[in-house]
Amino acid sequence: MLARHQEPIVAIATAPGRGAVGIVRVSGRKLGPLVHVLCGRELPPRHASYLPLRDASGEPLDHGLALHFPAPHSYTGEDVLELQVHGGQVVLQLLLARCLEAAAQIDPATGQAVLPGLRLAQPGEFTERAFLNDKLDLAQAEAVADLIDASTEAAARSASRSLAGAFSKEIGVLREALIQLRMLVEATLDFPEEEIDFLQKADAQGQLTRLQAQVAAVLQHARQGSLLREGIKVVIAGQPNAGKSSLLNALAGAELAIVTPIPGTTRDKVQQTIQIEGVPLHVVDTAGLRESGDEVERIGIARAWTEIEGADVVLFLHDLTRATRVDYQQADAQIAQELAQRVPARVPVLDIWNKADAAAPQSEGLSLSAKTGAGLQTLRQQLLQTVGWQAAPEGVYIARERHVQALHRVQSQLVLAEAHLMARAQSLDLLAEELRLAQNALNEITGAFSSDDLLGVIFSRFCIGK
Repeated sequence: MLARHQEPIVAIATAPGRGAVGIVRVSGRKLGPLVHVLCGRELPPRHASYLPLRDASGEPLDHGLALHFPAPHSYTGEDVLELQVHGGQVVLQLLLARCLEAAAQIDPATGQAVLPGLRLAQPGEFTERAFLNDKLDLAQAEAVADLIDASTEAAARSASRSLAGAFSKEIGVLREALIQLRMLVEATLDFPEEEIDFLQKADAQGQLTRLQAQVAAVLQHARQGSLLREGIKVVIAGQPNAGKSSLLNALAGAELAIVTPIPGTTRDKVQQTIQIEGVPLHVVDTAGLRESGDEVERIGIARAWTEIEGADVVLFLHDLTRATRVDYQQADAQIAQELAQRVPARVPVLDIWNKADAAAPQSEGLSLSAKTGAGLQTLRQQLLQTVGWQAAPEGVYIARERHVQALHRVQSQLVLAEAHLMARAQSLDLLAEELRLAQNALNEITGAFSSDDLLGVIFSRFCIGK
């Protein structure tokens, strides 16, 4: 019985819906017999052949292109058959069913099924095969999904660079430097009677220092890549009629939220994703924060606090036209106190003063006008600076939060390693262990060392057929 990752798989590889072209993809070992049954003849490797694709009775389901990619020169590293037909869902489902039917049919030459065990692919299973067959490492495999899901041009270009191996190459350089340092330490442990101090002669301290600097540089790029992929959740909060909905509309460049002078107009969150310098910003407008006797408004305010607590940045919006009123100041102070209690310390809260077109700007915080657009560009740049975004050079690659966390662990292990190195002979065993753990953290990024649970989580989020 074949292991799960060795079973032949088939799926519709194009998105649901109507389109000019649809693709059914098969991957497995020794697809030759299936190719012959489905296409009526052998196919030249890696060449498109136009032909009828027939059902079991010989009637054509459609006419289209068939391409056979013999292993190992394919996306998955196995034999791959791609059938390109017209992109209607009925046609694709019929062709998918025909593939399964043809695979189960008995081959007269062998007396066995044409392709035993062919089954429907799970989400991400084609890319998982590519990873398992060393066609891609794990970071590159994740970049496939990131390229598909990219919401900005900058994110797409960065994902493409990661798919081409830019990020993996950086990790490989770190790994080689770490292995070199581990070799020196292990040599010292294995030959303690030698008079030569391997670590001092090989400048182990200098190597460790340079390695720490390299990790810091890669981590900075990874943070930038993570911002491109994940984006930033920006929540606009404040009293009713401070202009929160107007600010959302101004940032989005569209009338998304209802704007009226009536307090409490916004009863639920309104969200829009925009981009600034290629970085996705998920901007959320929330209900005005106040005491209310309206049950629906109270629910909206409770939801507003939920959004605020999950934000990456909170824009605390104030109304310049009411800034001198004592009751308004007291209500703002109460909101500020609650923000301090409920918002995590790592999340910045920016004071923004709106309606600068109708009142004098404040000396503290940022003054703007959602109505005229004055100050919006300053706000955009301040948002990017607050989350640590730097103007993206051409070499930025996409990265995920798990990559960033793994690099943080590498940094922590190297700090501990440096302490043990300073202690020299008394802590060389501990030094070796910290370096080993640092290497394991690097290996998790590319999949050289990874758990089955991690692989399951990663590939289950892919689309079916990819």
